[in-house]
Amino acid sequence: MISIHFLYINMRTIIITQLLVFSFLTGFAQLLKDDFEGNSTISTWYADDCFMDISFPNPFIDSINPSAAVLKYHDTGGLYANVGFDSPQIINISDDTPFSLKIYVPSDGITGNQPNQISLKLQNANLGEPWTTQSEIIKPIVLDQWQEVTFNFVDDPYINLNPDSPPPIQRTDFNRVVLQVNGENNTDHVLAYIDDFYFKGAEQDETDDSVFDQLVWYDEFEEDGALDATKWFHQTLLPDGNSWFNNEIQHYTSRIENSYIENGIMYLVAKKENFTYQGITKQYTSARLNSKFAFTYGRVEVRAKLPTGVGTWPAIWTLGKNINEVGAYWYIEGYGTTDWPACGEIDIMEHWGSNQNFVQSAIHTPSSYGGTVNHGGQVIPTVSTDFHVYTLDWYPDRMVFSVDGVVHYTYNPTVQNADTWPFDEDQYLLLNVAILPNIDSDFTESAMEIDYVRIYQESIPSTVEVTLEANLIISPNPVDSMAFIKSPPEASGSKILISDMQGRLLKTLVIHSEETIVDMSEWSPGVYLFQQKGTSSNQTIKVIKR
Repeated sequence: MISIHFLYINMRTIIITQLLVFSFLTGFAQLLKDDFEGNSTISTWYADDCFMDISFPNPFIDSINPSAAVLKYHDTGGLYANVGFDSPQIINISDDTPFSLKIYVPSDGITGNQPNQISLKLQNANLGEPWTTQSEIIKPIVLDQWQEVTFNFVDDPYINLNPDSPPPIQRTDFNRVVLQVNGENNTDHVLAYIDDFYFKGAEQDETDDSVFDQLVWYDEFEEDGALDATKWFHQTLLPDGNSWFNNEIQHYTSRIENSYIENGIMYLVAKKENFTYQGITKQYTSARLNSKFAFTYGRVEVRAKLPTGVGTWPAIWTLGKNINEVGAYWYIEGYGTTDWPACGEIDIMEHWGSNQNFVQSAIHTPSSYGGTVNHGGQVIPTVSTDFHVYTLDWYPDRMVFSVDGVVHYTYNPTVQNADTWPFDEDQYLLLNVAILPNIDSDFTESAMEIDYVRIYQESIPSTVEVTLEANLIISPNPVDSMAFIKSPPEASGSKILISDMQGRLLKTLVIHSEETIVDMSEWSPGVYLFQQKGTSSNQTIKVIKR
């Protein structure tokens, strides 16, 4: 597998997309971990009929567990007290994927005569009664000491609550983890401390046949100065004439002070400054970019470093090209027919300065929007000090979100219709940093830094020549500058219509000779459709411009 560094250097010098195929042939490794000190991929801890604190000072620091913070679990008599979390993707068990954790139960924190034990249960959170098909492993513990406990659902004895359930290793519906100390169906008290939860699942191979190995649109931000206007549109118009959505308090501008390229990095800068636009004065400025490229299905990769400051809200996301939003690029182009959220919104990355180092992905559709239930995230301790690769893989039936290859959320609704899946039409990319009303009074400016943006789709077999049914030949393909159309005498008089992937007609030509030249040197890299219109043939072929 080609390393990220290798890809980066080669992409900087010349785009050779065929080299990238190897980076998409493996699945994602699932990682569920939490040390309760900020290093976590788990964002959904909950307490059921008991007390929980996921950042409690470790009261028993020793050589086995020197951690400063732990999870405090306090069952004060609840019949079914437990803590747990939901996984954003199916828990993938294999021969070497045990769960592990550390636990300390002080003897003066328990009552009754229940056996001293800890249970780990796997459940299907999508069921109305998730416990009905659970699988459980119970392990004994000793009191008054830190100890590490492992749960292996392949080798350890397990209990299926429903005896008709298959072995856990054969299950593909587990997405909830439940921890319970000293059993259930009793009113005894238990005080426990838990730390260093860890599970690394087997690699999850995607079931879709799609391999997104062909770079179809990108920006490497090579030229210092203003952004490439053929690729980006600055969305600045206040949508309601007064303000932006979500109580944002900034103006978005097209000024170079708010978005510029320097030394191969694009800086999208939020600033504290008085700025008047459309007759409205605001105290903050930033930038909101719309891509002039829209697509259906594929992989989006953005390598970025995030801003800091309470009240900052950077985002990498998409909207349906058909959104009816005044001032947006595709609305101006005449595509605005559908209101939000029916157009669909895909949040590849959101980050709030008030929750530093936690990044989230989310889906907004008519079935769930605003405070949507469709989201997942992970903690990245260096989001604002290092670059990380934020990725969306968009398939015809699901979306997979990851950071640096670690998946934290998969959206795969059981029922797919206009309410749950308005994602079978083009979306376009947005980059912005919003400012919220709780902005830190000491904030002056901070930037989202972006190293590159790349969009991949399935490749078309790359050959030197491609022949249509009417013996029309287009070469080379992919093309760097000039495309040559060779035709037999019987093709004379037929038309060639050339359009982009958005359906915009770019050029029409009539075949009069055996070779026709199409100058594509000034065209943006991407995929173009060459459609032959003739009496005996109506063929379309995709031509890749590098």
